[in-house]
Amino acid sequence: MLLNINPDNPQPRLIKQVVEALQRGAVICYPTDTVYGIGCDIFNQKAVKRIYQIKQRPFGKPFSFICADLKDVSTYAHVSNTGYRVMRKSLPGPYTFVLAATKLVPKIMMSKQKTVGIRVPDHRICMDLVHGLGNPLVTTSAAPDDPDAPLLIHAHEVEERYGKLVDLIIDSGPLTDSAPSTVVSLEADELSVLRPGKGNIESLGA
Repeated sequence: MLLNINPDNPQPRLIKQVVEALQRGAVICYPTDTVYGIGCDIFNQKAVKRIYQIKQRPFGKPFSFICADLKDVSTYAHVSNTGYRVMRKSLPGPYTFVLAATKLVPKIMMSKQKTVGIRVPDHRICMDLVHGLGNPLVTTSAAPDDPDAPLLIHAHEVEERYGKLVDLIIDSGPLTDSAPSTVVSLEADELSVLRPGKGNIESLGA
C-alpha cells in the first residue's frame, strides 16, 4: 500500500493509520532527513527479522533505530556528558550516534560489543511516527547494503524494489538532498567519526 503524506504537515489520520500498522507488526518504507528507510517497531522481533531478510543482512550486523528526543535516547543508551553536549547541538539532524546500549534494547538490535546506533532525524513524518508508536522505530536505508548502490530518493523507486516485501510505503515526494547519515561513535566519552555523510562533521565539536 502506498500512502501520500505531507512532509511538512503530516495528516494525523494517516500517521495514525501507519502507527496502528506498526503496532500490528508491519514493516514499512518511509522518508527521513537522509534517505528512504525501512522500519518497524524495535520490540517486534518477527518484524525485525523480516527486515534482516529483506536487506539480506547477517544477524550480527544490527540496524539503527530512531528515538523521539534526547531524553528517549538516554532510555536506550548510556550517554556521557560529552555525548550529551554533542547530541544536544546536533539533534535532530542527519547523524547516527553509536553508544553503549542499556538493558532495555532487544538483543537483536545490539552489536556484539553491546552498542546501538541511534538517530533523531529532522523530519516531521519520522518524529510523528515515533511519538505515536511510543517507542523507537528501526531505521535502515532502503538501498542495498552496498556502498556503490544508488540511493532511492523517490517513493516509486522504493515501491518497485520493495512493494511486494513490505506492508506499507509512505510517499512524501522526492528527497532532494539525499545522502547517508554521518555515523559518529560516542563510546567511552570520546568522539570518533566512523562514516562521513550528510551531517556536518565540524559542527560536532564537543
